[in-house]
Amino acid sequence: MFSNIEPMKKIAKTIRKHKPLILNWFKAKKLISAGVTEGLNNKLKLTFKKSYGFRTFDATEIQLYHTLGDLPCKTFTHKFF
Repeated sequence: MFSNIEPMKKIAKTIRKHKPLILNWFKAKKLISAGVTEGLNNKLKLTFKKSYGFRTFDATEIQLYHTLGDLPCKTFTHKFF
């Protein structure tokens, strides 16, 4: 905080603001992984991209249930690709 460089002051403020969360990571001693959360977030983002254009949130919600719950999708007689 005593630096005359503004970006360094900004970094110091950010670290102070997130200090409890940073220390929690060291207290957990790497027992908790954020990989599951990151994977879930990536699946959610991908599902939202796929559901772009749906008129209602209900349709997007159903798409999320199918994607995250590994529900079976309807099989079609004809292939469209």
